[in-house]
Amino acid sequence: MDYTIGLIGFGEVGKIFSHGLKQVSGNWVGAWDLKFIDPAAAPTELTVAAAYRVEACESMSALCARANLILSAVTASNTLLVAQQAAGALRPGTVFLDMNSASPGTKSKCAEVIEAAGGHYVEAGVMTSVPPYGIKVPMLLGGAKAAELAAVLQGLGMDASVVAEKIGVASAIKMCRSVMIKGLEALVIESYTTARAYGVEHYMIPTLYETFPGIDWNQQGAYFFSRVAQHGKRRAEEMQESANTVAESGFTPTMTSPIADKHDWVARLSAQGVFDGLKDDAPWQDYADRLLERARS
Repeated sequence: MDYTIGLIGFGEVGKIFSHGLKQVSGNWVGAWDLKFIDPAAAPTELTVAAAYRVEACESMSALCARANLILSAVTASNTLLVAQQAAGALRPGTVFLDMNSASPGTKSKCAEVIEAAGGHYVEAGVMTSVPPYGIKVPMLLGGAKAAELAAVLQGLGMDASVVAEKIGVASAIKMCRSVMIKGLEALVIESYTTARAYGVEHYMIPTLYETFPGIDWNQQGAYFFSRVAQHGKRRAEEMQESANTVAESGFTPTMTSPIADKHDWVARLSAQGVFDGLKDDAPWQDYADRLLERARS
């Protein structure tokens, strides 16, 4: 089948995938995002879409009228809403690839509405940060059409593998991993900033190198601080879905919910301009100092 590709969401991930898929497929690629009709954001977003040769659609319906392979790449809190909106407009037989970080329960609800509308729902667990990999980021697929879609995506150079026909398996893998990765980010921010406050980071961090010699803890710390500062809101929503995943399993998300709170806290400070002016390669100490300045003000 010759796919025409539509991206719902033109944020960091949506831009990377729409640009990459346009380059490798040569097919029509379109995108839809509320920013396209936001007077403040539209000029920049439409310019980027044009530069990528991606059609900026005027509505969800316009996107669904053209695309028979739709990739949903929105924030976790909008996962179900977007599936519901797409279900009202997609053509029968359309493949809906849900790349969002959501719990197995949320993904199952999305599958129900897409399948009821005559579409084919495939869930994807994106297993690491997208920017270093682009469209080659490792992802796990689940769903009745997962194997068929995986073959198509692999033909486009993507790293897609099937883990189950059942919806919820891929998302469970992704969410359990997120508890660890986003939890480590939250721990590093709290530990490093506290060490900085006491002036003991030069003693504490070398002990991490000794215990886990395979990790550059200063470099990794800087990366964690920067990613949470830039994308804390998205990460906080993902962690809330991770907390839902834990709760759906019958456990209480004693650790996971506070991780979401930490990411949300950093996101709110970032929105207030606490980290303004820091360069992309700023050391973690610069981020910690900004947090300490705010705490002491």
